[in-house]
Amino acid sequence: MHSPLLLQLVVILVAARLCGVLLRRFGQPPVIGEMAAGIVLGPIVFGAAFPEAHAALFPESSLGALTSLSTLGLVLFMFVVGAELRTPDGVRAQLRAAGWVSTLSVLLPFGASLALAPWLYPGLAPAGVGFWPFALFLATAMSITAFPVMARILKDRDMTRSRVGQLALGSAAIADVATWILLALVVALVGTGDGTAGYQPAAFLKATLGLLALAALVFGLLKPVYAWLLRTHAQDGEPSAMVLAALLVGMLACAALTEWLELHAVFGAFLFGACLPRDDRLLHALTARLEHIAVVLLMPIFFALAGLKTTGDAFSGAGLAALALILVTAVAGKIVGGAAGARLAGNGWRDSLATGALMNARGLMELIVLKVGLDAGLIGPQLFTMLLAMAILTTVMTGPLLGLFVGRSQAGEAGLARSRA
Repeated sequence: MHSPLLLQLVVILVAARLCGVLLRRFGQPPVIGEMAAGIVLGPIVFGAAFPEAHAALFPESSLGALTSLSTLGLVLFMFVVGAELRTPDGVRAQLRAAGWVSTLSVLLPFGASLALAPWLYPGLAPAGVGFWPFALFLATAMSITAFPVMARILKDRDMTRSRVGQLALGSAAIADVATWILLALVVALVGTGDGTAGYQPAAFLKATLGLLALAALVFGLLKPVYAWLLRTHAQDGEPSAMVLAALLVGMLACAALTEWLELHAVFGAFLFGACLPRDDRLLHALTARLEHIAVVLLMPIFFALAGLKTTGDAFSGAGLAALALILVTAVAGKIVGGAAGARLAGNGWRDSLATGALMNARGLMELIVLKVGLDAGLIGPQLFTMLLAMAILTTVMTGPLLGLFVGRSQAGEAGLARSRA
């Protein structure tokens, strides 16, 4: 019997592009449409409307190849995100403000989610997963901010260099680093890759010490080695085929090491990207050569696989009440936390609320976090579906809320800043 892989790729890419174009017409980043395409291709829409066609196109036996391609896409994407992560221009002057915003926009939704966890745990936690691994993962997932999606929203609105844009980007960068470290520790809590064995101190110690050792290796050894390699053999910021191969080897080796630690490959790829020199020319070359393949071809596969893991049961009966609680907790925690941090740093209420609205964007980064938790067995299909819906809805509302909170004066300031650049 022939493999349906090529037909699967055709259907996935067409659905992703169509949904991306459709959502863009409503002022949303294309990635939101691509995430929605994953849900459309899953059992909730396509599977419910055409169950036989869905079963024929996505048989369980054929998903191995898609999973491998999806993992490669995630690794490439997180590598570029790590290379892209930097303190935006002007944020050093307002580092204290970014610290307030990032801290409160993580702590408030984190604490609120811990308070919500006892109500969700009995009905939504997978069998064998202890309360604290479940609760800590839920709190971490609710605390993430999507740095790449936020940057795209600000760029589309010509606000990248505005006061609010700079503050939000710097805060998101700090918050993302903190939440990814916390996520790695939470995943280590389950002790095994399937999450069914519960907390094992030896496995947790191995994962934690291994992650620290990997960070020391990456920033202590690989960082100067690759800085020398790029300085010597890519002086113009354009890596040759050999240098690009060396970068890919480093990325894949770090990803493989975190997999060996029974964490997720994305952690190693992100760490390796973060250790590279902060060179805009290098980032442009990596984006041109790698990001388009990852984003256009491979990430839609990730969205489709995520959609296949969803279930319509999440939106029936008590599931709707749970989804409402999750959504209110996520939105209130992020907006109030971000706004409070900006206000404590001396910003006006309008700018503070706009900052909180931007910190509420979750997008693709949230979906990656959810997939990590699902693969580790920390959450099941029902909660995965609810949190995926929360990620899409909170990101969709970012643009309208930003338009509500940002007045014409801020838009004019952004245009003026750009004209002076």
